[in-house]
Amino acid sequence: MKKSSIGLVAVLAAVLLLGCNTQKGPAEQAVAGSAAALDSVRDDAQKYAPEQLGGVEAKLSDMKGSFEKGDYAGVLAAAPAMTAAIGALKDAAAAKKTEAETALAKAKDDWGTASTAVPKTLDDLGKRVETLSKSKKLPKGVTKDAVAKAKTGVDALKSTWGEASNAAASGDYTTAMAKASAIKDKAAEIGKSIGM
Repeated sequence: MKKSSIGLVAVLAAVLLLGCNTQKGPAEQAVAGSAAALDSVRDDAQKYAPEQLGGVEAKLSDMKGSFEKGDYAGVLAAAPAMTAAIGALKDAAAAKKTEAETALAKAKDDWGTASTAVPKTLDDLGKRVETLSKSKKLPKGVTKDAVAKAKTGVDALKSTWGEASNAAASGDYTTAMAKASAIKDKAAEIGKSIGM
């Protein structure tokens, strides 16, 4: 009786071992396939969906950990969710990339107008500040303090315009237009403070 129990345990162990070995190959392929699929979208994902990429990388790390522990069934069970997560990451990165390219194209178009309008605004503002600085009597509602702040503000805006121009020259029209827009808003505020 004891011999048959030992024999039965040995047979069961052999069946389990064989079962594990038959799952090892597919599990190994699942891990390798997931890693390759993630590598194929990694560059765009890092740029356009970094938060989502971190979650998918963690899932892949868990799969690799399960494989190393010999939990091949766990790896195979996780594979469909991993495939779906990589697909969702690819879609998210592609959507954000399209959005960024559209924004860049619009900013590039808008830059043409801004590149002439903003310097003119800054020039007009600078002339107004210079005139008021030399004036003995300021217009009603304009103080010397406001003129001094306007002068400092115009100098800062000119510096920011230099940064915007450099960004545009390097092809980063989105940053250039963000700076140009901020300059226009601040210039309007300064102009109001000195009665323009």
